[in-house]
Amino acid sequence: MIHLIGPAVLASALAGIGVYGLLARRNAVLVLIGAELLLNAANLLLVTAAALPAGGLAAMPGPGAAPPTEIADPLLSGQVMAIFVITIAAAEIGVALAIILLLFRARQTADLTEVGELGEASPIGVARAAAEQPSGGPS
Repeated sequence: MIHLIGPAVLASALAGIGVYGLLARRNAVLVLIGAELLLNAANLLLVTAAALPAGGLAAMPGPGAAPPTEIADPLLSGQVMAIFVITIAAAEIGVALAIILLLFRARQTADLTEVGELGEASPIGVARAAAEQPSGGPS
């Protein structure tokens, strides 16, 4: 049985990098990578918590004591929840990348600071539509 501090430190590092990616980045793809890092940190904690014996940290043996022989969770709920999170993350990344691709085609940028409003009714969309119409009256 491994010590629980290793996965907890790795999960906190992943979560910290993910939060930085969400808050400090301007590129939409890098923001998505930050969200994926946060989800992977949650997965790591789910699997780590599932490895705890029944009773949690209070049931952990002290130094020199024998480890518990019973399986903590015969249904492997932490691993099952991690599979669900991975499935949801795959669907989320597919939809988000499709939206980013459409955004890039419409605005020629993936910078989130330049894309304040979306849609044809936004001021940017109205200005673009007005610029594309030919000037002058009907002939």
